[in-house]
Amino acid sequence: MFRSKFFSTYLLPGFVFQSITIGGGYGTGRELVEFFMTQGPLGGLLGMILSMLIWSLVLAVSFELSRLTRSYDYRSFIRSILGKGWPAYEVVYGIGMILVVSVLGSASGELVNAMFNIPPIAGIVAMMLMVGLLAFYGTYLIERALSIWSIGLYAAFFILIVTCLVEFWNDIGQTVGIYTEDSKWIMGGITYSAYNIGIMPAMIFVVRHLHSRKEALVSGLFGGAIAMIPGFFIYIAMLSGYPEILKESVPVDYILGQLNISWFMLVFRIILFGTFIETGVGLIHGFNERIAGVYEEKGREMPRSLRAGIALGILILSVFIADAVGIVDLIAKGYAALTWGYIIAFVIPVLTIGFYRISKFRETSG
Repeated sequence: MFRSKFFSTYLLPGFVFQSITIGGGYGTGRELVEFFMTQGPLGGLLGMILSMLIWSLVLAVSFELSRLTRSYDYRSFIRSILGKGWPAYEVVYGIGMILVVSVLGSASGELVNAMFNIPPIAGIVAMMLMVGLLAFYGTYLIERALSIWSIGLYAAFFILIVTCLVEFWNDIGQTVGIYTEDSKWIMGGITYSAYNIGIMPAMIFVVRHLHSRKEALVSGLFGGAIAMIPGFFIYIAMLSGYPEILKESVPVDYILGQLNISWFMLVFRIILFGTFIETGVGLIHGFNERIAGVYEEKGREMPRSLRAGIALGILILSVFIADAVGIVDLIAKGYAALTWGYIIAFVIPVLTIGFYRISKFRETSG
């Protein structure tokens, strides 16, 4: 399957994007609560649809620009958009990477503690080791690991929503249509999409599989939907616990507890733990690819040991931040502030300068 041209062209980019967004985007469910469910159940769904459309548009433009300029690491890609102003994105990306990995570290500790009643540090160390191992082996293994885990995740999330619909049909049915008059779902959709799509250059290495404008644009449009579908599943499932679930630090765990299916709870938590590894390795691999690009410019190859060392260094720093701040405050305050950095340094430039450059390429080539 992974050697299939259709898969590597139209599905792989979406799976990789989903992998780098899910841990910080909706793996715990807390992010969906913060940006969407607080705007009312129906408003939240509308906000998620808006986010998905923004993702698809930005991915499509980014993939085509990357293909045209042959920019396959985030530094060269951002330079093709911002020119000499590219370090502005690097600052925002660095802050975002630390912030998101901090959330993942905190969530990993809580999840392992809930699964096995052992100290949270065990979950954090396990995540660090797996991220470091994948970072050590590089792009080939990472693409396949993220794709395989994404397929498992789709299956787990599908089972979750079906089970919740069967068990809590009345609760979900009575809740899903609630619309609050003061809902700010448009802003929620824009801000959520911006902070997630802002880390998209970390997975720009997948554009190597795209060889035409059609492939780039269709792959990008598919990517937004592929990444958001599991989010819709988990959001609908969480509506069964509305409004009590608004206060939960890990809402997904709350829903699993309500279902009280021991075997599925264990399997789902393992899948969820894997999503934290997915996002962490995706972000850190993007950073490593940026450094590898510098090595290539000098005619050298980046040592694998350096890849693993950078990954562990970032993880250790992030863990200290997570322990000091806590997951709820990291998401509520950190993500909101980070959003504006991504909007200014990435989203607006892509949809203006990037779109212009694509049009210019078309004129000169046609």
